Amino acid sequence: MQKICLIILTCLFLSSCGDEKKEKDTVEKVEVIEKPIVEAYGFNLDDFVVLKDTVRNGDSFGDLMIKNKVDYQKIFKISTEFKDTFDVRRIKIGKPYAILKSKDTSEIAQFFIYEDDRINYTVVDLRDSVIAYRGKKNVKYVERVASGVINSNLSTAINEQGIDYGVTNNLSEIYAWSIDFFRLQKGDRFKVLYKEKYINDSIYAGAEPIEAAFFEHNGESFYAFAYQTDSLNNVTDYYNEEAKNLRRTFLKAPVEFSRISSRYNLNRRIAYYGYKVRPHKGTDYAAPIGTPILATANGTVVESTRRGGNGKFVKIQHNGTYSTQYLHMKNQNVKKGQYVHQGDVIGWIGMTGNSGGPHVCYRFWKNGQQVDPLREKLPAAEPLADSLRVGYFDFMNPIKAKLDSVPYTEVKTEVEVKEQEQEQQLTRK
Repeated sequence: MQKICLIILTCLFLSSCGDEKKEKDTVEKVEVIEKPIVEAYGFNLDDFVVLKDTVRNGDSFGDLMIKNKVDYQKIFKISTEFKDTFDVRRIKIGKPYAILKSKDTSEIAQFFIYEDDRINYTVVDLRDSVIAYRGKKNVKYVERVASGVINSNLSTAINEQGIDYGVTNNLSEIYAWSIDFFRLQKGDRFKVLYKEKYINDSIYAGAEPIEAAFFEHNGESFYAFAYQTDSLNNVTDYYNEEAKNLRRTFLKAPVEFSRISSRYNLNRRIAYYGYKVRPHKGTDYAAPIGTPILATANGTVVESTRRGGNGKFVKIQHNGTYSTQYLHMKNQNVKKGQYVHQGDVIGWIGMTGNSGGPHVCYRFWKNGQQVDPLREKLPAAEPLADSLRVGYFDFMNPIKAKLDSVPYTEVKTEVEVKEQEQEQQLTRK
């Protein structure tokens, strides 16, 4: 009997030891899941009390700092000693900012971070010795290829594919000297190579300048390749497949994405004047009031005033041969004697003077005579230097081959989709 009891006790002991071992093994296998570190602007945000907001109407840097217990001496030092890095007078309504405060009962602001744009930001260190510096978020660049066929206009063809509107503007700027975008034909086609920017791999931050493009307009082909000709001064221009500069000394038009409402016409007759000949020596571009008017070439402003039927206008002397004039402005943005560059905003569309609707009357002089700019063969910019041609072709050829291999994407209109569906139904019957 004693032997039987001993055996039973031994079994119970071994069983309990086994259970303890199993329990121990189970405990050892439990995984500890660590809380992920939240990082931004180069900081571990878990180390701070974080306040995120946007600049509101009436906000000033000083007010924001006082609310977060920053003393006046530091505010004064930031405002006076760091203007080159962070000018407190230029914080804008709607811009995001973050204040990192100490993780104690005082919650005193230690860092102020102002987002200049989606990628760039400025950090103001508010601790013992105040400093300010700039930083950048991590950006991922993704190459994108896009193409399209024009059914109505360039903007529609691009926007229907979900492509950044900035690509439309960039494309119009590249071909501003060679293609009249007010006269695009249905069936014109385009292809573009560019990069999109993403913050933290997922937040879209815009498109980079176009690297290469192809545009077929009215049966004529136009290539464009971005090529850096001066790395020291970061000078990049667009050249075609023959290394010719696409740029001209004059833009085709002084307004982007407008329409010509009245052309240069020396034999124009107007009913108001009894159908008498009243020559129109300008080209009218209709656009909404407030649309920017651009200088079509570099030059010096020789007039910026208001006079009679011209209304408010600007006249620019480009050189000894050419000058241009821009009439009926709402307001001018330049003064007499000021030097302007091609593409600078010199004023805004208005209706001052004799004007039946909002537009700019663009006048063009050659050797003192008013001429039709759309019929002028405008001089080209400087060609690519001979010393750069071999390098350019080595750079351009593989990109051209890639561009040529891109198929066209055609987005059908609602009418075309319905017509196609009707054709398919008839075919089934």
